[in-house]
Amino acid sequence: MRCPFCAHDDSQVKDSRPTEDSTSIRRRRQCSSCGARFTTFERVQLREVTVIKSGDRRQPFDRGKLEQSISLACRKRDIAHERIDQLVSGIQRQVETAGEAEIASQRIGEMVMDGLRQIDSVAYIRFASVYRDFSEARDFEEFASTVQEAANERA
Repeated sequence: MRCPFCAHDDSQVKDSRPTEDSTSIRRRRQCSSCGARFTTFERVQLREVTVIKSGDRRQPFDRGKLEQSISLACRKRDIAHERIDQLVSGIQRQVETAGEAEIASQRIGEMVMDGLRQIDSVAYIRFASVYRDFSEARDFEEFASTVQEAANERA
């Protein structure tokens, strides 16, 4: 593993343990050249999946992009990073175990919306505003009212 500090190619694993949700292995490493310590995560990747974007553009599924968009929607909300990581891992698992080599970005967006709806209504509305391309304040009002109605029905 390449050292992020000095770019030396050799590092030594000092400690390995599973993450809380057991979906990855956390490894503490030490560079044999500069002595710096850093952490890496090892996750299972079942298959390569291609995401079909608008305009039929295709790109490889990227867990990092998914995590970044969900984290952005959850920013400044009282949501533990572990909960976001569980959501991302769950969506990644669904995508990889679907048995398809390609998946539409809209389907991934719906998975994120379903997950955020259960975690936090504000993060859900934030994500929806980008995903559904809200253009006016009225769009927010209408969507927020449907979220509120659904919450009232569940209560």
